[in-house]
Amino acid sequence: MSFTPEQLVAAHKSNVETLFGLTQKAFEGMEKLVELNMQVARTSLNEMAETTVAALSVKDAQELVSLQASLLQPTAEKAAAYSRHVYDIVAGTGAEVTKATEAQMADSQKKVLALVDNAVKNAPAGTENAVALVKSAITAANNAYESAHKAAKQAAEVAEANFQAVTTTAVKATQSAAKGKRAA
Repeated sequence: MSFTPEQLVAAHKSNVETLFGLTQKAFEGMEKLVELNMQVARTSLNEMAETTVAALSVKDAQELVSLQASLLQPTAEKAAAYSRHVYDIVAGTGAEVTKATEAQMADSQKKVLALVDNAVKNAPAGTENAVALVKSAITAANNAYESAHKAAKQAAEVAEANFQAVTTTAVKATQSAAKGKRAA
C-alpha cells in the first residue's frame, strides 16, 4: 500500500481546500454574529434614549411603576429572540461544518477501503486472515464513528428542544410577572 506522488498531492490539495472551506464557514458565522450584535447595540441605544426621555417625564410613583412594568416584558422577549438568533447562527454554522466534515470522512473512508481492496488483490497467499482482520477493524471503526455521530446528533436535538422550552417558559414567566405588576 503505497501512494504515488500524484495521489499525495491530490490528498493534500483536498485537505487544504476543506480547511479553507471550513475556515470560510467559520468567518461567515462570525460575521453574522457581529451583524446581529451591532443591530442589537444600535436598537438598544435608541430604546435607551426613548426610555430615558419617558422616565424623565414621569410625574408620580404609579406612573414610574407602570413604565417599569411596560419595559419588563419586551426586554425579556428581546433577550429570548436574541438568544434564538445566536443559537440559529451557531447551529447553522455547525451544521455546515458537520456537513463538510461528513463529506470529507465519507471520501476518506472510500479511499481507505479502495487501498485495502487494492492491497487484498496484491496480497501474497496465506495473508487472508490478516486482510480479514484489517477489513474488520475498518468496519468496526466506521460503525463506531456512525454510532458516535448519531448520539451527538440526538444530543444536539435534545439540547435544542430544551433551549426552546426554557426560552418559552422564561418569556411566559416574564409576561405573567409584567401583568401582575400592571394589576398592582
